[in-house]
Amino acid sequence: MSHSPQPPVAAQRRTSDETRGRPLLHRGFIAAGGMLLVAALATDYAYYATALWQWANFSAWLIAAGLIVMLVAVIVLAIDFATGRAARLNAGSFTLVAAATLLALINALVHSRDAWTSVIPQGIFLSAVSTILLLIAAVRGWSIATSRATAERA
Repeated sequence: MSHSPQPPVAAQRRTSDETRGRPLLHRGFIAAGGMLLVAALATDYAYYATALWQWANFSAWLIAAGLIVMLVAVIVLAIDFATGRAARLNAGSFTLVAAATLLALINALVHSRDAWTSVIPQGIFLSAVSTILLLIAAVRGWSIATSRATAERA
């Protein structure tokens, strides 16, 4: 009676790790930055409804913070690619998030004006369009890259 040799435990662990895949790190940062930019639409609307100048300040701060977090997301996305977590860019989601971030950058420049002209009409419009793009990206899962495990299964 012959017994088939069992593979070493380390080899078993490595194959289970490879099949499970490592999670993409950039998703959480994109979601956090996106939600800060979406919150800017809410504070733009609050300023439009009340004309209290502090809401315009909140909008400018939220947009600046959202852009900083989106920059961190780009750095983490590069880390995802460098460590082999990400296989390829998801062109549709990448385009949505990139367009929303570019609009938010323009919106940050618009919000640098005095209170009323920083929000009405360009600021609230840019915030709304950026929000729509980010909500579509959210429905798609906040991922602008395909994970290595998903790409290998396909």
